[in-house]
Amino acid sequence: MITRFIDFILSNFTLTFFVIGLFCSFVVLTLKPKPLNRHQIVEAFFSYFLLFSIGFSFFYNFIMHVFFAEMAASFIGWKNSPFQYEVGYASLGFAIVGILAFKQGLGFRAATVIGPSLFLWGAAGGHIYQMVTEHNFAPGNAGVIFWTDIMLPIIAFVLLYQQYKLERMGTSPTTT
Repeated sequence: MITRFIDFILSNFTLTFFVIGLFCSFVVLTLKPKPLNRHQIVEAFFSYFLLFSIGFSFFYNFIMHVFFAEMAASFIGWKNSPFQYEVGYASLGFAIVGILAFKQGLGFRAATVIGPSLFLWGAAGGHIYQMVTEHNFAPGNAGVIFWTDIMLPIIAFVLLYQQYKLERMGTSPTTT
């Protein structure tokens, strides 16, 4: 039972890192003096989303595609190829930007959201293509990873828009 749970967590790392980011957001917000304002809430959720769902998740993806390429390819339902390393090093770039974006401003965060979002939506399109043409329903192609490839960019853009609205209104952590 515990082995299956660990396998689920590691195989569905995009969901795992998203949940860890949510947990950290709640912990940070719980420890802040009350009452909380909207800026504090958006900042907590967005910063930990960037750190975990982009930074750490893409770093994990880098490790899997570069150092465990055969296993990663098998999980996706592919044969190993040099493409694994290209995905891995692209993921490393997104990881670094995600980690750096943790405490940055709107412009840096916008760039951090746009690149990985297009990558994930492109991957989702590739997954759909593989499902339709190759009947590839491997867990790494048609499972949780597929759904997070679609949903995480949507969440990222919602959070980015929330930060944009707050900055446009001229609010700060102490005035909202």
